[in-house]
Amino acid sequence: MKRHLGLGISVLAFVAVAGMAVGDAAVRITGYHNIHIGAVDPEAAVAWYVEHLGAVKTPTPATHVMIGDTLIAFQKADTVQPSVGSVIDHWGLSVADLDATMSALEGSGATVISPVRDVPGLFKLAFIEDPFGVKIELVQDSEWPGFHHVHLRVPDPAATLTWYETMLGGAREMLKGRIDGLRYDGVWLLAADSGGETLAPSGERAIRNIAWGIADMNEADAAFKAAGAPTLVEPFTVNEVVKVAFYQDPNGVSVELLQLP
Repeated sequence: MKRHLGLGISVLAFVAVAGMAVGDAAVRITGYHNIHIGAVDPEAAVAWYVEHLGAVKTPTPATHVMIGDTLIAFQKADTVQPSVGSVIDHWGLSVADLDATMSALEGSGATVISPVRDVPGLFKLAFIEDPFGVKIELVQDSEWPGFHHVHLRVPDPAATLTWYETMLGGAREMLKGRIDGLRYDGVWLLAADSGGETLAPSGERAIRNIAWGIADMNEADAAFKAAGAPTLVEPFTVNEVVKVAFYQDPNGVSVELLQLP
């Protein structure tokens, strides 16, 4: 189960769940949780995502939206570099009718990177860049609707997925029998080969981090430190109830962990 939760000035809602132990993962998780996106005008980004991508505003704070059970938190930034060129290349959204979605995006301020194409045995897909520098893959995958995936670019995709599986579990599966990935309920973590390109850490680009809910912050903090993952932000408490910390994976991806009541 995933939580409908936003973090900011106030905490929106809580759902108490037991940590899900997946295989021999070092950390018990409660589900995939969010991405943070840097934006010069977070309120404008919220409005665009609501109007054009079907996101739902959270009651508070005003800079957060939900797509299904996954939170997208927009963070104020003076300048933002695009997600392309980062270790977090893009995120994916599964829509019911991709052709209609692309038609509706005309004139929205989005840039079409790659038009609709039908990949036999996979699904229809297209790539856009939103007005805020975020690359988004739009797919028509009826099996996994809504917030679909996060796609990393790394030197060794298989090793990267194994690292996340070891640390945070997930179901190691082949998406449509073709793409190696980790599935957390309906959200996939995918990884592509960077092809020798030097990529920026995610904290320096538009898609800042990926995030999971966890069962126990002390357990998670000890596990990430034992694995040699640099601590970006030591564990702290929000509104006396939610514990949060940030780490970095071996490729420069910022990983947020949240202990939720």
